[in-house]
Amino acid sequence: MSDLVQGDKTGDIALDEKVKHYLKIRYDKPGNVFLGVVHRIDRPVSGAVVFAKTSKALARMNALFREKDITKTYWAIVKNHLPESEGTLVHYILRNQKQNKSYTHPTEVKDSKKAVLHYRHVLSSDKYHLLQVTIETGRHHQIRAQLAAAGAPIKGDLKYGFPRSNADGGISLHARSIAFSHPVTKEKLYVEAPPPKDPLWNYFVGEIKKP
Repeated sequence: MSDLVQGDKTGDIALDEKVKHYLKIRYDKPGNVFLGVVHRIDRPVSGAVVFAKTSKALARMNALFREKDITKTYWAIVKNHLPESEGTLVHYILRNQKQNKSYTHPTEVKDSKKAVLHYRHVLSSDKYHLLQVTIETGRHHQIRAQLAAAGAPIKGDLKYGFPRSNADGGISLHARSIAFSHPVTKEKLYVEAPPPKDPLWNYFVGEIKKP
């Protein structure tokens, strides 16, 4: 399971606090260190996270998200085949705050938000399938809820219908990469995160790297 990105009621030390401590030491900063969360992931999810070191950078990065000038790519391991090798899923998602869970609906319902994702089957093992997923919308638990609604819950995701948990308590959803233009220099940036080190992820990465 990944580090908590931002502090919550568990009281566990969050990743943003670790990064703030690093910046304070690295740049010998007095007082409080600013750090804005640009791209976060749920605790059971692994992968890339993006922070901003200044409030101006955070505002500009948030604008990129609003304008959809950022491309986020995820990898998901599922047990069941989706009907097509690639396609688009469209649902209307209603978040239940008390349960910290999102429910999908085929048509719009009161207070729901439209959720759109695109998926592509990458390869299979003897029991599981690796999907590459990109999202047009950033809804709560969107990938988890939409894949489950399509009949392919993510490996280890008990909350969305997978029968067994993963050994580390995480789920097999990985924020593989994020691509965007630097908010100041406009340089094209590409951030890629390696998947967790476990036999199944190792198998898929090994197969992808084969010529």
